[in-house]
Amino acid sequence: MEAFLVSAGLVAIAEIGDKTQLLAIMLAARFRRPVPIILGILAATLANHGLAAGLGVLIAQWLTGPLFQAVVGLGFIVMAAWALIPDKEDEGAAAASAGGVFLTTLVAFFLVEIGDKTQIATTLLAARFHELLLVTAGTTFGMMLANVPAVLLGEAATRVVPLRYVRIGAAVVFALIGASVLVAAFLKPGFSF
Repeated sequence: MEAFLVSAGLVAIAEIGDKTQLLAIMLAARFRRPVPIILGILAATLANHGLAAGLGVLIAQWLTGPLFQAVVGLGFIVMAAWALIPDKEDEGAAAASAGGVFLTTLVAFFLVEIGDKTQIATTLLAARFHELLLVTAGTTFGMMLANVPAVLLGEAATRVVPLRYVRIGAAVVFALIGASVLVAAFLKPGFSF
């Protein structure tokens, strides 16, 4: 259950102010049909994060030991620094498809999430916990926690909490996880560079 809870919390915090959340707001303002937008976000996130978590579990099976654990820890610390960098709105994503609201959301979210910090965090979390399903479920739940209010409340959702503080909070969480993984790696018998 730890893998689910950590994944959900981390992604929910990291997603606030992210370009995909801004995309959710744009889609909500453009289409004004929240249900297909929310379902499109859910489907895109399950597919994207399922692939990312699968990669993380696969990497963790090939690479093991304290050195790999140190690399994962450093990855989380890099994510902490990345979380402090504001995302820019991806204006072309909402207009990428002339199809239905669901399909437009599905395609836009899937593409915009590729290489995003939450996708990379999903890979790292899966490598850390060796849990494909729980990490995918957790990161998807976290994504929905952050994006459903954005869809339902639109632009007003980003005015509730200053994004600067949210980014700092996400960076602190990433850094704490990275530091704990690094400490655990260094404390393992046989650790060497």
